[in-house]
Amino acid sequence: MKYNLHMLVPTARAEAEIEVKKSRFIAIAIPTDTMEAVKDAVASVRSEHHTANHVVHAAVIGKAGTMYSSSDDREPKNTAGRPALEVVKGSGITNITVAIVRYFGGTLLGTGGLVKAYGDSAKEVLRIVPTEPLIEKTDFSMILPYSSYTLIKRLFETLSVTVMKEDFDISINIEGQLPSENLAKLEEGSADIGQGRILLKVLNT
Repeated sequence: MKYNLHMLVPTARAEAEIEVKKSRFIAIAIPTDTMEAVKDAVASVRSEHHTANHVVHAAVIGKAGTMYSSSDDREPKNTAGRPALEVVKGSGITNITVAIVRYFGGTLLGTGGLVKAYGDSAKEVLRIVPTEPLIEKTDFSMILPYSSYTLIKRLFETLSVTVMKEDFDISINIEGQLPSENLAKLEEGSADIGQGRILLKVLNT
């Protein structure tokens, strides 16, 4: 499947809160790239807010942003999850779950009020969630001698490598991730720097 170059993905969790007639609506955006991760994210929010009246969610998943999940969580049908989902779908962000926690303030909002409150909550958190363009990435591991470390780190900077883990032992063990389109340059650069002394292994794309 081709990647939609116009799609964005969240890079970190974000949280925003609005109040409507004394009801608190806490919207939490969480990076999630599978439906199983959506379930885990919603369960985690439920655990954090176990005294809340409702934990509604809306999720968009997949490279093309074509897989959806939503729940009204005991709010009247189509007044909570669906309006939030429409906001998320229209944002151009995929691989995201927006969980909206409601603490009831004592005043009924009515159907229209609920639709607006949940939609506005989703908009508020999507306005602040950090994102990056959706691109294919490759994970790799590397074993290298200390003498190559400085040059390898410079190479990483030019290829947008994210280092996940570094272990310093007899040799240096690195685990990282980079845009897949830069993999060939990483292979060429590490071969030039290491002269056969750097072991590069592609883990997955």
